[in-house]
Amino acid sequence: MSDPIKHECGLAFIRLLKPLDYYQQKYGTPLYGLYKLQLLLQKQRNRGQDGAGIATIKLDSKPGMRYISRKRSNNPQYIKALFDGVYSHFKDCTQEQLHDAEWLKANKPYTGELLMGHLRYGTHGVNTIETCHPFLRQNNWISRNLVVAGNFNLTNVDELFEELIELGQYPKEKSDTVTVMEKIGHFLDDEVERLFNWFNPEGYSHQRINELIAEHMDIQRVLQRASRKFDGGYAMAGMIGHGDAFVLRDPSGIRPAFYYQDEEVVVMTSERPAIQAAFDVSHTKIKELTPGHALIIKKN
Repeated sequence: MSDPIKHECGLAFIRLLKPLDYYQQKYGTPLYGLYKLQLLLQKQRNRGQDGAGIATIKLDSKPGMRYISRKRSNNPQYIKALFDGVYSHFKDCTQEQLHDAEWLKANKPYTGELLMGHLRYGTHGVNTIETCHPFLRQNNWISRNLVVAGNFNLTNVDELFEELIELGQYPKEKSDTVTVMEKIGHFLDDEVERLFNWFNPEGYSHQRINELIAEHMDIQRVLQRASRKFDGGYAMAGMIGHGDAFVLRDPSGIRPAFYYQDEEVVVMTSERPAIQAAFDVSHTKIKELTPGHALIIKKN
């Protein structure tokens, strides 16, 4: 007999649409997004029993500043251990610093406008810190950095893995998560290179081309090319270093995904009630991500 379909793993994503000092003035803390992410994960903790992780990205950071932060935990009390570790970075702050959005963003990790969280429900393999999402694909080009977390079970990982090898890649492990990330990453690299070759003959500086790549990157094109042969159930979220983000859902709608948007935030979770509780909004304002579609949030 085949196994029954379950909705293992939980996802949470937040994009803050206002500057951090807006949340300080309205809600009394620049860490508004971080607190909401913790609440979203707590409300969905039934979805993960093996570990948790978060990642954040700061928008418009200067070169030389750390703009991506990630932390994962497979501690038995994984959510508590995870956020204890995150909040430990703020223990040495004065009260004035804790309420200074500009200072926090310049000096402390986990103070980004893009936030992603994941709860892991292991379906195979060992339960190590390395199996906890989000996964990070690093590059010195800001627009080639990719953070991915997902709730998925692909049935054709072997096929996708062989395609990566044919493309010239050398994947570090054979798992659906790494395979998916590298597949998206390959077409992300290709999109960056396409745009660079488009703007370079115009005489722009390389620094200006970086900005133009971020502005003109076609996330829909990247996802269509990357997911063409994905076979199985999936809901996955991704964040790109310069600030674009996406949530992608399988065509059969096997894995759930819900989202909400107002003038302050865009939020996505695996369960509708988590958004209702964390943001005190009616269920009628929360939309289901249509199967086979992507929610794309450009940096602008």
